[in-house]
Amino acid sequence: GSFIGKGIYDVDAFERALHGRFPENRILSHDLLEGCYARAGLLSDVQLYEEYPARYSADVSRRHRWIRGDWQIARWLLPGVPGPGTHRQQNPLSALSRWKILDNLRRSLVPPALTLLLLLGWTVLSPAWLWTLAVIGTILTPPWLASLLDLCRKAGDVLLRQHLAAAVHSVGRHSAQAAFALACLPYEALFSLDAIVRTAGRMLITHKRLLEWSPSSDPDRTSRTDLAAYCRMMWIAPVLAAATGLHLAIARPAALGVAGPILALWFASPVMAWWISRPLTRHEARLAPDQTLFLRKLSRKTWAFFETFVGPEDHWLPPDSYQEHPAAAVAHRTSPTNMGLALLANLSAYDFGYITAGQLIERTANALRTMEALERHRGHFYNWYDTQSLKPLPPLYISTVDSGNLAGHLLTLRPGLLALPDHKILGARLLEGLSDTLRILVDAAGGAAPAQLAQLQKDLASASDSRPTTLAAARLCLDGLATSAAEVVGGFDADPESQAKWWACAFARQCQAALDELTCLAPWILLPASENRLSDLRGIDEIPTLRELAGLEEELLPAIEHRLGSDATPEESEWFGELRRLITEASHRARARIAAIERLALQSSGLAGMEYDFLYDKARHLLAIGYNVGERRRDSSYYDLLASEARLCGFVAIAQGQLPQESWFALGRLLTTAGRQPVLLSWSGSMFECLMPLLVMPTYDHTLLDQSYMAAVERQIAYG
Repeated sequence: GSFIGKGIYDVDAFERALHGRFPENRILSHDLLEGCYARAGLLSDVQLYEEYPARYSADVSRRHRWIRGDWQIARWLLPGVPGPGTHRQQNPLSALSRWKILDNLRRSLVPPALTLLLLLGWTVLSPAWLWTLAVIGTILTPPWLASLLDLCRKAGDVLLRQHLAAAVHSVGRHSAQAAFALACLPYEALFSLDAIVRTAGRMLITHKRLLEWSPSSDPDRTSRTDLAAYCRMMWIAPVLAAATGLHLAIARPAALGVAGPILALWFASPVMAWWISRPLTRHEARLAPDQTLFLRKLSRKTWAFFETFVGPEDHWLPPDSYQEHPAAAVAHRTSPTNMGLALLANLSAYDFGYITAGQLIERTANALRTMEALERHRGHFYNWYDTQSLKPLPPLYISTVDSGNLAGHLLTLRPGLLALPDHKILGARLLEGLSDTLRILVDAAGGAAPAQLAQLQKDLASASDSRPTTLAAARLCLDGLATSAAEVVGGFDADPESQAKWWACAFARQCQAALDELTCLAPWILLPASENRLSDLRGIDEIPTLRELAGLEEELLPAIEHRLGSDATPEESEWFGELRRLITEASHRARARIAAIERLALQSSGLAGMEYDFLYDKARHLLAIGYNVGERRRDSSYYDLLASEARLCGFVAIAQGQLPQESWFALGRLLTTAGRQPVLLSWSGSMFECLMPLLVMPTYDHTLLDQSYMAAVERQIAYG
């Protein structure tokens, strides 16, 4: 058969068959000609995917090359064909092979022919509507016949309503494509004729640039793709439309009514080509300000659970739950999923501005230290642990889903930690985090708010409006907020059950933690200010990143030594000596923190390394539900649905090289309908099961998984 980019052939036989057959620097479109000579075996059970050009201009560039290549092998239609050098050979191609070449040449002449037929039908031939319908029918008949065949081929397991909806969608898509082809007809005629004439000139006259070619991914990569560029590229269509419309208005007004819609399409074709060539953009949720505030307060309340209960009493492991009614009770047990969520909660709290980088590092180090001390089996944590005794709870069981959740969360934690050295030492969202806490405090205080609370609100609003950009300004800001917060705490009653009191203390803790972080990493800000002394020390008052702080000693100490060696007064010598000591101390602290971050990243990677072979069934390509360590028995049931938590475990294990990729495709993709939307079946239909992997896994628009997420959430909302 023909080789069309997909086929099977013997490479050595292919090379022997084609050796010495073709002239040098002549064959541009090689696949058709090579396939005519060497043939290829049919390869029907392999699917090949090639990315389409992302823009119309790139598609045109590719087709222009194809047309040039097709016309360069037009000689293979004749009895004698070119050979190496100046030799001529007898044409060995069959009539069918020659027809394939001729058909490609015919295809390149279709746009000029249809354009000419329309112009003649409107200006010379009559009736105009007949020739117009003939061209439209020529363009529409093939896609409509394909849609009709699709309509007649209903699969047995597809509902009639779904099949008809898909058929209607297919007809609409094909019709839109045909309309676009009709709109671009003049431009396609121009570039087709350009390719033909250019090829003839190069073959007959210049004999140069016969192999002009660029990969499909390269055209227009650096060229402009705005509307003006498309108007310059496709100028022929609007010019021809305007000229034809003017001629018809004067010479054949009756034909203008028939030609008008098509002329309008031609005139608008550059805009249409530019519009469909725009990159796809993900539709972001647009939240109203009050919705954003609601979610931010919700996130701060969520962090309050981890802030309160994940501490030394439970060895920095998260308790499974906290019961408020009828009596307060903490469940001092935890699972691998809980551990992973708590680690990412620390990272998220830092991102939201609720804790400092130092607190994030401390909490993460404490948790990972405890986790490394826990009893495990082949890298897997057991399903449940007592958070106070750190003993695994019977039965000793490994849950595949829990292990996958923890591994995915640990691997997500690692890049989050490694990004810290390049962040400013003062969190970017520190003030937003303080604002979230203050809003909850105001809600909790209600009418019983002390007078100092209103002043605190004004101070924080002022700080948010004019954000501190220097270390000195940041210290003054945090000093003032910490002082005001302490006054607010003192203004509440000492009721231990008071929510308002708790949130006032939480706000004060946030302010003090940020201030402590600042003075720890930039201790020279506590020195008495002296502008003339600091004028020679460039950047010392800028808020640095941790990495910049680590190199500050090397950058500033020479300037300080120079000031000490000059005619400095005893007072200045003492001041600069103390500054030198504090900068050295700060740089050492920064380097120690960076080293600690790298150790934590290494720890998280190590704890994510688990063995999966004893959980994996090689015949089914599926992971078992779990493994009973006490009985040394793997479960007889398997996770076999893509729309379940199992996909995260499989995703991570494949990425780590522990499982073959076949295991991903072995996960079932059973469909149902919910609210007239296709939804992948999951085990229980719970949001936890459906959305849990989405915390750390990517999703892509218009995929079946993404549609399932949306439809599942919509059904939950409707049910609620």
